[in-house]
Amino acid sequence: MSEIRNYTMNFGPQHPAAHGVLRLVLEMDGEVIQKADPHIGLLHRATEKLAESKPYNQSIGYMDRLDYVSMMCNEHAYVMAIENLLGVKVPERAQYIRVMFDEITRVLNHLMWLGAHALDIGAMTVFLLAFKEREELMDVYEAVSGTRMHATYYRPGGVHRDLPETMPRYQASKWRTQKEADRANASRGGTMLDFIGAFAERFPKSIDDYETLLTDNRIWKQRTVNIGVVSPERALQLGFSGPMLRGSGLAWDLRKKQPYEVYDRLDFDIPVGVNGDCYDRYLVRIEELRQSTRLISQCVSWLKANPGPVMVAERKFRAPRREEMKEDMESLIHHFKFFTEGFCVPEGETYAAVEAPKGELGVYLVSDGANKPYRLKVRAPGFAHLSALDEMVRGHMLADVVAVIGTQDIVFGEVDR
Repeated sequence: MSEIRNYTMNFGPQHPAAHGVLRLVLEMDGEVIQKADPHIGLLHRATEKLAESKPYNQSIGYMDRLDYVSMMCNEHAYVMAIENLLGVKVPERAQYIRVMFDEITRVLNHLMWLGAHALDIGAMTVFLLAFKEREELMDVYEAVSGTRMHATYYRPGGVHRDLPETMPRYQASKWRTQKEADRANASRGGTMLDFIGAFAERFPKSIDDYETLLTDNRIWKQRTVNIGVVSPERALQLGFSGPMLRGSGLAWDLRKKQPYEVYDRLDFDIPVGVNGDCYDRYLVRIEELRQSTRLISQCVSWLKANPGPVMVAERKFRAPRREEMKEDMESLIHHFKFFTEGFCVPEGETYAAVEAPKGELGVYLVSDGANKPYRLKVRAPGFAHLSALDEMVRGHMLADVVAVIGTQDIVFGEVDR
């Protein structure tokens, strides 16, 4: 028998389990990883530099494209940074809408993560079930902003518009009979809040289905238990946040520790792991799906009972309404100037962070008093997590690299920026 040789191997960037454009150079002793060197930058689009040449309100859409699986959470950090410098107070209804969509986004992200992670490790069915529920929430994104992914819905001072009174409905076509359309439209008869409320009631049963398929599954546990173990002390040193930090047993969550918007008024729990392995991080994210559903239900109840404005009254920071714009020359000029030149932000610097689905997403913003940022820096959670990949996979087998990349929940939009 020939002796085992050392190899240097390329993992990605075309590998389906590399989640986008990760190029991983692996040094291997037979099947065991000696060293893993992540090469990043293949999706670098100079988002932070581009923001310096655009008015503040024209960069909101760029934020959607950072972590392109949790779009509105990226916008949230950016508009919060602008609001800190402007000193504006966001209307209460807009705060509840933001929290509700942050949690809808968390569910979207975790469903994408669960489906892809399970698929990478060899479980097919979960992917199909997760995307079935994800489609419903994508419809909510589309109904409120006009687009399924890159919403540009949060604005400095509130949100673009109030929640619509109706949900889009399926039509009969050559692919769908009238009976099938009627069945699909059963929960779409009321307002958007009714639709989201019905989803929040139904969704915990779907989470139970995912757990039935995975949590006690022998193969799943063999692939995740004691893989990629990180101690709580080391997780802090490596700059982990979000489920990666909580999976190691530290109950750190910005929604509790540094509450923003209306999180301090809502009732929810922070799940933490014990062993800091891939399996614990899976359990943490599954429980986060349940807690997000609780938060969505509370927001729906409040929003149904409390109508009100969703944008600041200050005309400098909001575009005029379409009706005014069509009839009044000054409003037309204001509309044009608002979207081409934007508004000037007072001199200063600020850091605003949100508990994004992947961890702490922060925006450091420096203003020199002009209508565009002097400097914008995005603190992406995935960047810190990826830097720990080498440490997490050393001594594991090649197949475990896929499990560790999956558990880190990496998206390269935010890593490369």
